[in-house]
Amino acid sequence: MDHREQSSHGPHDGGAHDHGVSADADRRYVALALGLIVAFMAAEVVVGFLASSLALISDAGHMLTDAGALALALVTIRLSKRPPAGIMTYGLKRTEIISAQVNGTTLLVLAALFIYEGVRRLIQPPEVKGGLVLIVGLAGIVVNLLATLSLAKANRSSLNIRGSFQHILTDLFAFIATSIAGGIIYFTHSLYRLDAVAAFVVAALMIRAGSGLVRDAMRVLLEAAPKGMDPDVIQSTLLDQPDVISIEDFHVWEITSGFPALSAHVRVEDGIDCHAKRRDLTGILSRRFDIDHTTLQVDHRNES
Repeated sequence: MDHREQSSHGPHDGGAHDHGVSADADRRYVALALGLIVAFMAAEVVVGFLASSLALISDAGHMLTDAGALALALVTIRLSKRPPAGIMTYGLKRTEIISAQVNGTTLLVLAALFIYEGVRRLIQPPEVKGGLVLIVGLAGIVVNLLATLSLAKANRSSLNIRGSFQHILTDLFAFIATSIAGGIIYFTHSLYRLDAVAAFVVAALMIRAGSGLVRDAMRVLLEAAPKGMDPDVIQSTLLDQPDVISIEDFHVWEITSGFPALSAHVRVEDGIDCHAKRRDLTGILSRRFDIDHTTLQVDHRNES
């Protein structure tokens, strides 16, 4: 067989990208966090309206997105395990990137809504029942700590899991802000505008988490080089190898989080064993850059 036709893939195993944590374990951690969030969210909605607290209602809205993010994460974990078939030559691994994009966008939309309502309440603050806000806020801290600890055990190098974790962690900080505002209102019987200020804190945390998720997901969808990888350094490393003359059609991208891929057309000196050189270069990419999914076409200098 002509060596030019032997574009090769380096060692790749679907299980190699589980990041050392099984999908079954991830599902258990996510399901536990989902159960905690849904149960508490239902109670918080009721108390939020009884207390006339925007901070609690905004927290409940955020918890609704938490629940949606966790449910989506469970679906995504199952879909991403499906093997390649038919026209889906990579399987459904990129569903986790879509999940992260949805999570990030949802956080940004909710943040905008809470900022709008917060401004309105700063102008005309309603009376807020600080005691209820404080009690629910403290309970929310406990519930979100448990959910956060559960998700912390899952594979957070996955954008899908990371998106869910960001939702829960943001909510934890939000409940801390809500508890502080509720405590001050309860003990002063005034300063009702602090409830809106707490909602602004929640919104700011949402914007921070959401923008990061959207940025990282877009990086994968636009097939940019994986975060932390410099294509120039990788290309220079290949060019520095003995008998390598040039690198053409060089591409490095990320199929899904933690799954980098590379393809290139390599030209070498005449008389060099192209198959052996391809194996050498593939090994270098794996050892030095953790890129195991490679497609290298190796030709002699004057071959087309």
